[in-house]
Amino acid sequence: MSLSTARRVLQIEAQAIQDVLARLDLSFERAVDLLFACKGRVVVTGMGKSGLIARKISATLSSTGTPSFFLHPAEALHGDLGMLARGDAILAVSYGGETEEIIRLLEALQRLEIPLLTLTGNPKSTLAEASAVVLDASVREEACSLNLAPTASTTVAMAVGDALAVSLLERRDFRQDDFAALHPAGRLGKKLLRVEHLMHAGDDMPRVSPETPMPDAFHEMSKKGLGMTTVIHPDGRLAGIITDGDLRRLMEKHRGATLEMTAGACMTRNPQTIGPHVLASEALNLMEKRKITSLAVVDEAGGVLGVVHLHDLWTLELM
Repeated sequence: MSLSTARRVLQIEAQAIQDVLARLDLSFERAVDLLFACKGRVVVTGMGKSGLIARKISATLSSTGTPSFFLHPAEALHGDLGMLARGDAILAVSYGGETEEIIRLLEALQRLEIPLLTLTGNPKSTLAEASAVVLDASVREEACSLNLAPTASTTVAMAVGDALAVSLLERRDFRQDDFAALHPAGRLGKKLLRVEHLMHAGDDMPRVSPETPMPDAFHEMSKKGLGMTTVIHPDGRLAGIITDGDLRRLMEKHRGATLEMTAGACMTRNPQTIGPHVLASEALNLMEKRKITSLAVVDEAGGVLGVVHLHDLWTLELM
């Protein structure tokens, strides 16, 4: 019984989205133009279930490069109206288009010359008539078996809100760097970090010169704890690297003679490197593909900037 109900609900909501997709016309383009031209904030408002959808739309807009906040229409009538300013734009979510609390805001919107975009199921409603742009989000039926609880209609409203946000994202040429800057503490933001933000640099970077005796190279590797060390020319360019695996192979080949050698004689020349501005996710893919645990981070001239380790990148994947 529950399974058949779930299928019916999902079918109704999927069909509702297909219906609004078929109705999309130039009014959507005008809606994007209106919000893109906004010099202030996109203020999203709605009551009840529509208010919950409005909060989500506002959050999505803000996280994708369009400054936005949610305004509770009832609270606006009791002082929060002062949050509005010339240059803002209002996106009202109201399925019936007759939400009294929003209608009572119309005079203030006109006074402040704030354009109104309404997302509604009733294109002939009071709010629609007062709007610069109207988006038709009507549905044939709600997914609720009583055809009462907002279900399909809220799904459509949220989907149209997402369509607006993504359209604005593309219009603004919003990039991965921008997204990461707005999500520094979130899992998505961390996956968009650059190698330069994760690498071991300065005193934390293992480094020796080509002339360094191998016992001293052992000590540097043990002290820095990355299972490797960079070998760097006096001018700062990378000469090579020495890894734990290199040491095992050298010990097997040369036995005790390895201790008499220099880092330059034992290093792997021309190792795989990476630039500082590469995404952490790309660095992880490269390491897993090459089956290596660390990469020297170098600038365009070959100067060594740091070392990024596989464990640092795995940590991001688990967050």
